[in-house]
Amino acid sequence: MWENVLPDNIAIDCAKGLLAGGASLALQWIVPRTIHVLKRFRVSLLGKLPQDRGAAIRRHTERRLAAILATDVVGYSRLTEADEEGTHDRLTTLQREVVDPIIHEHRGRIVKNTGDGALVEFRSVVDAVRCAIEVQRALAVRNASAPQDHRIDFRLGVSLGDVIVEPNDIYGHSVNVAVRLEGLAVPGGICLTANAWHCVRGKIAAQVIDLGELHLKNITEPAQVYAIPPAAGA
Repeated sequence: MWENVLPDNIAIDCAKGLLAGGASLALQWIVPRTIHVLKRFRVSLLGKLPQDRGAAIRRHTERRLAAILATDVVGYSRLTEADEEGTHDRLTTLQREVVDPIIHEHRGRIVKNTGDGALVEFRSVVDAVRCAIEVQRALAVRNASAPQDHRIDFRLGVSLGDVIVEPNDIYGHSVNVAVRLEGLAVPGGICLTANAWHCVRGKIAAQVIDLGELHLKNITEPAQVYAIPPAAGA
């Protein structure tokens, strides 16, 4: 029809224009929709759809059952006041040569050092209590040949319970209890919770004293506490 109205070259140009225009319209319709589909596919693949965004950013809290050993040096402030550098050197040497090797021997993990103490995690409460006894025995032997003003005594506390695990720390009620028990122990002694003692009873050779229910600082419920006196580690 066009060739009867328009010259050949004009008819061809018109046809090309129509085709080009149709293709352009098609591309204008297809391209945005294709991009939209690809974006939705990418979001779905990454698991970051809007309705899942809150779940995606929530971090899972890692928890596990652990035995906790808390250590502390008796009278550390008094010792450092009398001889700051000497006390620091003696404690560092004692930890490196005596305490840390015993902890590692009993498969303990030193979570952190707290200046004059440490927080140690064990998978086994038997290992934790055996480690505590061995540490006190080794310190008793070491102190026997040391001048009175150079002796370093430890108090130790052991608890068993569920903890929140972070890369460089642990948290939870059982951690707080272990720290409070350490403060109750006499120099050279060990205090432990009732559930820890029930797990190790018959598995360790040590004198154990039932101290009854005690109120621990900043902890509401009283705790049944058992103690291993210094004589058991001497």
